[in-house]
Amino acid sequence: MPDSYLTVARDGSAEIEVKRSRFLCTVERVTDESAARAVVDRLRKEHWDARHHCSAFVLGPAADVQRSSDDGEPAGTAGAPMLDVLRGREVSDVVVVVTRWFGGVLLGAGGLVRAYGDAVRAGLDSVGTLQRALVVEHSLVVEHAAAGRLETELRARGITVLDVAYGASVTLLLGVPAGSSDAFVPLVAELTGGASEPVEVGSRWVDSLVE
Repeated sequence: MPDSYLTVARDGSAEIEVKRSRFLCTVERVTDESAARAVVDRLRKEHWDARHHCSAFVLGPAADVQRSSDDGEPAGTAGAPMLDVLRGREVSDVVVVVTRWFGGVLLGAGGLVRAYGDAVRAGLDSVGTLQRALVVEHSLVVEHAAAGRLETELRARGITVLDVAYGASVTLLLGVPAGSSDAFVPLVAELTGGASEPVEVGSRWVDSLVE
């Protein structure tokens, strides 16, 4: 499994028009297949007057779940080109739904492929992307007097401060990039003069804006 991947920065939409047909692309971040299908069902009800609600989604850090639907358009002219755009942009944990209102002019197979692909490109351009990185969680207990300086030093070295709890002492929950734990332990020893030692407590995916 990779230790980072791209997903969309936010939910959004974009619309294009081709020969009087309207193509509304809705882009949403999702975590599983049921959530992706729920988005399709919701938009089908919301835009009940549209002829087609074609969809594609990619899920998982390794993009190992991929589905698409032509929803009544000629086979291979909608869902497949939509999915191709998602693959080309290398994004995952995302569903795109292109809702089409027919404008009275037949576009042909090539025209449909271009229109659905262009709609998804416009949708992705409108929302931007995030990089998700796998981090190993470490708990670190330090004295109050050292906490502020230590936070600053760790952030400067690419360590994510996930949480800070104040009590008799300060407990930092830190996210260390996967594969960097070996260097992290001696770093903490250096910064604290050996007074504190991190304890690994789990792992999680975290987001960072890349464009």
